[in-house]
Amino acid sequence: MSESTKRPPVKNWHSDLDHFDPDFIADPYPIYEELRGKCPVAHSDRYGGMTWLTRAADVAAAANATETFSSRRTVISEVPTDRHGLVLPPINIDPPHHAERRRLLLPFFTPTATADWEPTIRQICSGLLDGLDGRTAFDAASEYAQEIPGDVTARMLGVPLEDTPQFRWWLHDLLELGPTNPTLARETTTRMMDYMLGLISDRRRVSGDGDLVQYLLEQTVDGEELSDDEMARTLFLLLIAGIDTTWSALGFCLLHLATHPEDRHRLASDPSLLPTAVEEFLRAYSPVFIARVAEHDTDIDGCPVVAGDWTVLAFPSANRDPELFERPNEVLIDREENRHSAFGLGVHRCLGSNLARLEMQIAIEMWMERFPNFELTDVTAVTYSGGHVRGPRAVPIRILS
Repeated sequence: MSESTKRPPVKNWHSDLDHFDPDFIADPYPIYEELRGKCPVAHSDRYGGMTWLTRAADVAAAANATETFSSRRTVISEVPTDRHGLVLPPINIDPPHHAERRRLLLPFFTPTATADWEPTIRQICSGLLDGLDGRTAFDAASEYAQEIPGDVTARMLGVPLEDTPQFRWWLHDLLELGPTNPTLARETTTRMMDYMLGLISDRRRVSGDGDLVQYLLEQTVDGEELSDDEMARTLFLLLIAGIDTTWSALGFCLLHLATHPEDRHRLASDPSLLPTAVEEFLRAYSPVFIARVAEHDTDIDGCPVVAGDWTVLAFPSANRDPELFERPNEVLIDREENRHSAFGLGVHRCLGSNLARLEMQIAIEMWMERFPNFELTDVTAVTYSGGHVRGPRAVPIRILS
């Protein structure tokens, strides 16, 4: 039995929220809506104390208040917030030191650099779709969505595609089981760091062909080369950020299209809607929320926040806030004004957002060209991951003629 299944069920979401509760994992949107309407700043004593921000304005304000809400710990766990975890630059480094670490990676993720990945992404998607051709029923999440970001990340690191299943297991152990099982989290972290350090050692002997490891080997900070440990921690972060998030977002796209035939037919007949559709899927089904640590006692909308509390920036809730979006609970694939925060806000906004968008747009475009008509076969078979990244892990579909 996992640690999370031993936790008592939530009886009051306003005062006892637990993001690992099965009801929250299955469908958090009604819970978020209730909190926004009645108690937008919710508190829970679980995990040593959490404050959840559910309104868009509060989430944005906290994301930009970096002196009050530190990024030194971003994943809620049973490990107290006064203990420092593995530093993964730049995500859990606060300003002003954050800027130099972010600038280090920016050239690799510019729109121009990202566009160079298009042929690779198309090749990956084409190969996966060829493998599904001729079948009338399969799992769109496990046999398509999960494979794409893993393969892209493997190519970015310059490692064999055979390593990608291991990446997914590590992320499962670290992000879904690790927060309630510190021993497993430490063991998984050690394995991942050993892998990255080995990769760097290999690349020092044999240079890579423009991959991310080779790129980091050529960078300096204040005129100094990065140590192997610094590079390994950066690669560790990019592995986490590049796979589970995009896989989850892409799975939501396919799940929506499998259950909303009107949107599916409309997108099939008018592919020009794809960019706005992807943005709308990101808004309506934002897979990620992030945590901060309150550095001192403060308050939000008159609600006290205690120093040392986890402070949750609930982006999925903010992206359905009626104060920011009209008809927030409806998915409008032609929504033009869409200031969503699926990629975060402030100085820590996702570095890889351009790449994630490109992967999603190409994956859905090529899917719709190959399988324009499909449907979900069993709504009860759809399962979701728990933790900071929530996404469909099983989307059984049937190809229609």
